[in-house]
Amino acid sequence: MATSQASWLANANVVDVEEGRLLVDRNVEIVDGAIRAISSTLPPGQSGVIDVGGRFVLPGLISCHTHLSIVFPMSATDPTENPAATVLRAAKRARDALGAGITTLRCVHEQHRADLWLRDAQRRGWADVPRIFGAGQAITTPKGHGAGAAWAEAEGEEEFYRAAIEELEAGADHVKVAINGGLAREGEDISGSEMTDEELNGTVRAAREHGTYVVAHSGASTAIRQALARGVRCFEHAYELDPGTASLLAGQGAYITPTLVVTRCEQWMRANGFAEASIATARRVADGHLESIRHAIAAGVPLLCGTDLPPADDVGGLPATVVEMTLLEGAGLSRLGALQTATTNPARLMGVEGEIGQARPGFRADLVVVDDNPLDDLAALGSVRLVLQGGRPVKQAL
Repeated sequence: MATSQASWLANANVVDVEEGRLLVDRNVEIVDGAIRAISSTLPPGQSGVIDVGGRFVLPGLISCHTHLSIVFPMSATDPTENPAATVLRAAKRARDALGAGITTLRCVHEQHRADLWLRDAQRRGWADVPRIFGAGQAITTPKGHGAGAAWAEAEGEEEFYRAAIEELEAGADHVKVAINGGLAREGEDISGSEMTDEELNGTVRAAREHGTYVVAHSGASTAIRQALARGVRCFEHAYELDPGTASLLAGQGAYITPTLVVTRCEQWMRANGFAEASIATARRVADGHLESIRHAIAAGVPLLCGTDLPPADDVGGLPATVVEMTLLEGAGLSRLGALQTATTNPARLMGVEGEIGQARPGFRADLVVVDDNPLDDLAALGSVRLVLQGGRPVKQAL
């Protein structure tokens, strides 16, 4: 039997994102793509040693609201686009994310199920992209948010059930629906409910039959309460969330992905061709969006880091994912809490809390190395020196 070859990260300061501790001057042993040990000594004569020179090692980041295949402006989406073009566009954004230290992505709608194709390519070793948990195509009503933009469309309980089953049988890890309108398209309503109880029932039933959960594009509390009562477990955006609804979410263990950056990226929106009306809408709801997430934080709702825009895109000099974490800190999370939105919290939601999201023995060696301590300043995550995925360097700039 062949002996596994160990590799090492030497002279590292390891960030414990569960407890907020810093393990100073440690050496990380990696075997078969996982962390075997974190020790204060490095055995002599080791090969495969990367000396990180006292820099800071933490688990790779997890971005939880990703659209790799999206086109800007979204009105330019071509539902008949060649699937190969869709996957190539998605792959480029996925590689950018990996280079920014985002080693896992949760996708919540991709045209032509590009996320599922890339996920399988990554698992086969064909593509250097993050680990992907994909929804395939999101599902909406014929006049709902996402209609006409390459989403699947359904109406009534059985159609939603069948549409969800189709995505799950294609390999989706979770199911995405829209319960409110959005910000990008003029005339949408972020307050009015877009799905019936029966449609939600059908979707949740399909997800439960496959041992997974439903995530919902959401705006206002009325629709959020409705979907929560029907069994939806995760809510995106939550632009208009009242304290009572936040308490209900916390009490039932539901999650929110705030995507605060989408209402605070005017320069990025303009550079990507968004209509001035859409930019004005984002600006108009920004204060209420922030207040909503403050309600969620006060109630103790577990939050996830996600961006809606491509996770590695530059927003004011930092990757969007890092900007989102700084915004969550500004909304009232501790710095450690903000870091957990991109590490331990999403791992827990996705059922992989013993595999990814921490730099501890037994976890996958999906690791990031940065110059400064992110527990002192989250902006340290904007300059990534080394990225390991499964113990293999995929970016090295030490």
